[in-house]
Amino acid sequence: MILVTGATGLVGSHLLVKLLQENEAVKAIYRNKKSLEAVQRVFVYHDALPLFEKIIWVKADITDIPSLNNTFENVTEVYHCAAHISFDPKDENLLRKINEEGTANIVNCCIDFGVRKICHVSSIAALGDLKENETVITEETEWNTEFPHSDYAITKYGAEMEVWRGYQEGLEVVIVNPGIIFGYGFPDKGSSLIIKNIKKGFPFYSKGLVAIVAVADVVDCMTALMKSTINGERYTLVSENISQEELFYTLADLLKVKRPYVYANKTLTAIGWRLDWFLSFILGKKRMFTKTMAKSSHNTHQYDNSKIKQALGYDFKTINEIFTFISKEDYCR
Repeated sequence: MILVTGATGLVGSHLLVKLLQENEAVKAIYRNKKSLEAVQRVFVYHDALPLFEKIIWVKADITDIPSLNNTFENVTEVYHCAAHISFDPKDENLLRKINEEGTANIVNCCIDFGVRKICHVSSIAALGDLKENETVITEETEWNTEFPHSDYAITKYGAEMEVWRGYQEGLEVVIVNPGIIFGYGFPDKGSSLIIKNIKKGFPFYSKGLVAIVAVADVVDCMTALMKSTINGERYTLVSENISQEELFYTLADLLKVKRPYVYANKTLTAIGWRLDWFLSFILGKKRMFTKTMAKSSHNTHQYDNSKIKQALGYDFKTINEIFTFISKEDYCR
């Protein structure tokens, strides 16, 4: 029996389709029934709606240990996709609770219930920091505690430490570190907000590099790694390193709208994050553009995907293949 956490999110929902198409027995965690509607849409997208009924849904919360006890009965493998994504400094405690403590709970349950193997979905944000004159980040790049990181990056790195603890205690583990994941099903969340903003005529772009990947590639690599004998390894999942300018132009062309036309240089982004802070302070709204985000919009480092290519012989989708779902998604609301 396979357990999927974060099953009602982008990666989790597409993973469910993949597992059920392969005739796997699957348990999936959910917190409220409303969230299952988006999962159903993903199954419809894949022309696999009848398979949706085969999922064993369990209402639980990874931060609530008692709710996990029944969840892990008869489970032999776990895909840990659950996480909280936010770059608002006000969400630090929530990020630590879900990403670090929640992962620790999952790892502890895996050990207590004799789970054979876990695949943990991390992020490129948890990879290391480049030294002077370096330009490419790999799985071996060291994390520098003196380097400024977002709370999200820190908690995803902390979550990985919990998984490695499980590995030291005998649990088989693989970790994947995806870039920005794009895919069908959640037009009002995550990476799809980028597409939605472009649709609305977002005018700004920068020339920093962006690491992107299709949700289908993430799911394919995860399942292949879990079926393999690979243990105790992490893999960067990135299809392409492209400029934000190229990404935004590509999306605008696919959506048949005007391309962003204002180059956001370092001065403009510095003004932007300060204005965002001020409006957040005055109006009590969540941060949308932080200092860390402003800095990352000008990064020129690249992420190397050669390790996963060598391990699986995998070929990632091109940028045009990644966004084929756009024509079937609703970004006009």
